[in-house]
Amino acid sequence: MSVFARLVEHLADLLAPLFHASAAAAAIVLFTALVRLLVHPLSRAAARGRRARAALQPRITALREKHAGNPQRLQQAVLELHAEEKVSPLSGCLPSLLQLPAFFLLYHLFSSSTIDGGGNALLGHRLLAAPLGGRWADALADGGVFGPAGAVYLGLFVVVAAVAAVNFRRARRTLAEQPAPAAGDQVPGLAAVTRATPFLSFFTLVTVAVVPLAAALYIVTSTAWSAAEQALLSR
Repeated sequence: MSVFARLVEHLADLLAPLFHASAAAAAIVLFTALVRLLVHPLSRAAARGRRARAALQPRITALREKHAGNPQRLQQAVLELHAEEKVSPLSGCLPSLLQLPAFFLLYHLFSSSTIDGGGNALLGHRLLAAPLGGRWADALADGGVFGPAGAVYLGLFVVVAAVAAVNFRRARRTLAEQPAPAAGDQVPGLAAVTRATPFLSFFTLVTVAVVPLAAALYIVTSTAWSAAEQALLSR
């Protein structure tokens, strides 16, 4: 964590002339953007995978008719079709999974009072009036919902809610365009996950409220990036 802490400090020093006391917060946003740029090729591959799965729907419909009385054979045939066309039903999860280490690193860095036995200087940095190591509960205790720190979180909640609403509508529209799943049409358990996916966007609000502000900034930036990226790649 000491290496990462120095990286954040160096980025904050570079951004200080523009962002002053909020330079460390700006450094986290910049770091998040760099991480998203690194996984962008995988996001493009995931978008191609979604289009490929959509193109397979007529053939899957034919398999449903052929194996209507044998759900197990239908499931096997669908899996074989995906393997034959080199299309993975779970390929879209990879970009998100590869971002988890960066998120957890930020979480632990701004949750620790010490780094290598010394004090954690990053905890003294702020986004406007809100400490980067603080949480929403701390902001509520220090001025309430509309206090200086609480107002910072209200701004983040507005951004996250707006992005979640966009993602929710896009996910619902995508599901509505797909044929209704039949028994054995998907990997076991995947259908339930698919139905719940549109609502997961709003879970980000809970996450932003309970993690350190630095980690919340990562989530907000990454979520907004994902929404813009998906809109661009779906054209």
